[in-house]
Amino acid sequence: MKQTKYSKKYFNSRRAELEVAYNAIKGDWQDLADYFLPRSVRFLARTANKTPVKNRKIKDSTPLLAVRNFSSGMMSGATSPATNWFKVRVRNYGHEGNYPVKKWCNAVETLFRDIFNSSNLYRILPSVYKQIGVFGISVLGMMNDETSVLRCQLLPIGSYRIAKNSKGEVDTICRVYMETAKNLYDKFGEENVSKEVLSAIESNRYEELFEIVHFVEPNKDFLPSSVWAENKKYVSVYYEWASTEEKFLSKSGFDKFPYAVFESEVNGEDVYPCECPGVNALPDVKQLMSMVIDEGKAVKKMISPTYKGPASLKNKKMIDAPAAFIEEDENGRGLSPIYEVNPRVLEVDSIIEKLKQSIKEIFYNDLFAMILNTAERSRTATEVNELKEEKMVLLSPLLQQIHNGLNHIIDWVFEECIRLDILPEPPQEIMGSNMDIEFVSTLAQAQKAVKISAMERFTTFTINLAQSLDPSLKNKLNANKIVDDYADFANISPEQIVPTSEVEKRKKKEEDAQNQKQMIEQVKNSTEIIKNIAGVDSYGSDLMARLGLT
Repeated sequence: MKQTKYSKKYFNSRRAELEVAYNAIKGDWQDLADYFLPRSVRFLARTANKTPVKNRKIKDSTPLLAVRNFSSGMMSGATSPATNWFKVRVRNYGHEGNYPVKKWCNAVETLFRDIFNSSNLYRILPSVYKQIGVFGISVLGMMNDETSVLRCQLLPIGSYRIAKNSKGEVDTICRVYMETAKNLYDKFGEENVSKEVLSAIESNRYEELFEIVHFVEPNKDFLPSSVWAENKKYVSVYYEWASTEEKFLSKSGFDKFPYAVFESEVNGEDVYPCECPGVNALPDVKQLMSMVIDEGKAVKKMISPTYKGPASLKNKKMIDAPAAFIEEDENGRGLSPIYEVNPRVLEVDSIIEKLKQSIKEIFYNDLFAMILNTAERSRTATEVNELKEEKMVLLSPLLQQIHNGLNHIIDWVFEECIRLDILPEPPQEIMGSNMDIEFVSTLAQAQKAVKISAMERFTTFTINLAQSLDPSLKNKLNANKIVDDYADFANISPEQIVPTSEVEKRKKKEEDAQNQKQMIEQVKNSTEIIKNIAGVDSYGSDLMARLGLT
């Protein structure tokens, strides 16, 4: 098979192609950053480690707080380290009653949680949620680590370009970043770095920064049976952007895409997301900032108006104190406001509060604080549940998109555990099967609560109907299935639920015992009758022994 000629020229050409879609979205990202996350973007790699430009567009902290609350709500509701937010399953396999399989799944879950807790994933996820909330996209790089298996790196918005395959999945990322001469020398070695980097090292300029390009895309030379890095599924190259040398810093490959991409709604064949809370809230945020400025001007004119007075008082100083005074001129004239204003500040405040509330609702702050907010309004538990169901319907699409990104992280960790041979030995009956992940976080359970409520209403309705109209209607309910589904929706541990097959065995055993008890009673009654009528000298225990009942 002919090998593809990968070169810096090829990757620079690919980068230029990716710039087209990136430049179309860059202006929108800059606008969003100015009002929500002014210090989280990096449109130019050379701005690394430099003091960010002071933002002058944010006049009210509401959008900053809304983003913070959104991130905190998603972190605690979807991926809280204190809860079991995912479960491991075996695809298309009945776990019910198979305790070795359930035990293996539980051991894998525990291993994954230990890896996540020892890595930096939980420290980075809040920033991931901020980015996806404001920009609709967030890219998390995943690298293997000798001590914790997984090490993550969040890419700043504007520092990367992406491309998608025919399925709409991101499979190409071009990242541009700055790296110090020392780190380049340590990571890639003396023989791979450029003369400029070597010169910086020799001159003790260890912290001098160089612009680096990292490209990951599907490998045209992919060979599934090959063990060589250059034939892996994804090719990975590093090179210095400004260097005139043709060599790469590194050329290797990955079996699995090393980036988890979280993205919100995408319009058709677009590369970058088109809708997210930040995009939807931006008009309200701009109007809020404008009205805050106008309100400030109105208040300033009220408390510190422009004065008029005789020219003779031009150089006089007016003291700003309760007992302050200024001398009048020879005609007894002093200073007075040029005009008196009485703006309707209360009406302006009302509009500002509505805008603030709208921004918070767009970022689902009201959902994350549902219990607190509804308690203040003295709503009933039924009203709270209905409101929660309504809000969860609105959050469901975004939560599903976040689950897609989390799935990729878990899949990557699973592959890494296989490579390191640290997975527990699976039972023989599931060898060769695929693993599935079920998300059981607080928010995921809140979605399932909608099903639980419907199940409870249906069951109650059927039982009431059977009691009032037709007792046979209770046979319409499959009690075992209802209990199993309820336990699944409520995230009840399978170990706390008796399998249906075992329930049927116990039920049959109880029925047999009851039938035997009835037979014994019948035999005892028959014995008494025989003794009284026929005078047969036979005890009940002897008769039961003859009948084989003892």
